[in-house]
Amino acid sequence: QVQVVESGGGLVQAGGSLRLSCAASGRTFSRYSLAWFRRAPGAETEFVAAIPYSGGRTYYADSVKGRFTISRDNANNTAYLQMSSLKLEDTAVYYCAAVDRPYGSVSKAVSGYDYWGQGTQVTVSS
Repeated sequence: QVQVVESGGGLVQAGGSLRLSCAASGRTFSRYSLAWFRRAPGAETEFVAAIPYSGGRTYYADSVKGRFTISRDNANNTAYLQMSSLKLEDTAVYYCAAVDRPYGSVSKAVSGYDYWGQGTQVTVSS
């Protein structure tokens, strides 16, 4: 069983930065494709960013492109989401998701991932 644990959320002013971390258990971390999703109050869960097992090309939602950066550190079984120029509309619970998929591209769909963390709250204030 793979366990996924997010950390790093909190309260930040608009225009500020925050870095989220995602620790995933298992000796096969390097096989996982990883993604961040978020869910704002009253809204659907939406895709934010993804990185394939190879750590190559990364993928972003249009709403965060140029402001957020996803990365991974396979040696430490950890993925990150660096968020900059935060906006009020970035307020949400952020979830890290993983799937054992050492091939091809990544999925931007919730259904494309098997393992999920509990989420970490990010609140952007004016």
